[in-house]
Amino acid sequence: MKYTQLGRTGLKVSRLVLGTMNFGPVTDEADSHAIMDAALAAGVNFFDTANVYGWGENKGRTEEILGSWFAQGGERREKVVLATKVYGNMGTAGSPWPNEDKLSALNIRRAVEASLKRLGTDHIDLYQFHHIDRDTPWDEIWQAIDVLIQQGKILYAGSSNFAGWNIAQANETARRRGTTYGLVSEQCLYNLAERRAEMEVVPAARAYGLGVIPWSPLHGGLLGGAIRKEGAGGVRRGTGRSADALKNTQQREQIQAYEDLLDKHGLEPGEVALAWLLTRPGVTGPIVGPRTSGQLESALRAVELELSDELLASLDEVFPGPGPSPEAFAW
Repeated sequence: MKYTQLGRTGLKVSRLVLGTMNFGPVTDEADSHAIMDAALAAGVNFFDTANVYGWGENKGRTEEILGSWFAQGGERREKVVLATKVYGNMGTAGSPWPNEDKLSALNIRRAVEASLKRLGTDHIDLYQFHHIDRDTPWDEIWQAIDVLIQQGKILYAGSSNFAGWNIAQANETARRRGTTYGLVSEQCLYNLAERRAEMEVVPAARAYGLGVIPWSPLHGGLLGGAIRKEGAGGVRRGTGRSADALKNTQQREQIQAYEDLLDKHGLEPGEVALAWLLTRPGVTGPIVGPRTSGQLESALRAVELELSDELLASLDEVFPGPGPSPEAFAW
């Protein structure tokens, strides 16, 4: 496994991030534990989750599965850089009770305590804001984070799904307040088929020293050999981002060109999609969310995959990026 610094911090993390969103809803506890054991054995030390994972009536279940895995000992918790998120509503379904979501100081305090209990740990290494809260001022958010850092309950704060100007606003407020770190990472939708983050989010993250952690690196399976798997029923039962994209003639032709290009090079589409992200400036590592141990093994191979300049240029031809901002939309 290869490692890098998380943004401007001294924290060393693996170039692959283990996403756990499938643990509980799709992958049962025993198989989830097996995947985490395999990831740790392969050197993956960066695990990502969220308080809402498990979804619906099972919100929090994914954190509980991580907690039961940590409880097995063997320095599992000590070896993992643990990231979770706050924002989503954790109240009972249909409950009108307020202050059970978003980023008020009250909800942050309650959410951290609840996550710590489910995870069975005394601290969270990276506490991420799952979405921008348009109603809560940054002074209040940072006040709550400062207290948690002082208490030792979290070490760093990060963002997810922020616009570039949100990153700037958050970190300029942190700088004015003298907050210890401000944001140190941004988790955003970024992959070969969805490159809009290159316009402002990635440049803002790099300017402020945030590590970029792309989610959905295979774009819902679209970049994982979707057409190749289509005949075998591998496109998520005809639904979701991948199946919807393949119904669009232009996108289908683009994916076909991508798969044909990689066939010529004898490469696996999913592994190339991950390896491409690892070449992008500012990217710490993509989040992979394996449902099986086999999917994890494929993702691990991507870390060692070297893409030639010729292939990178060809990928840009198939999936052209938006170009730099503001030129991409101004000129």
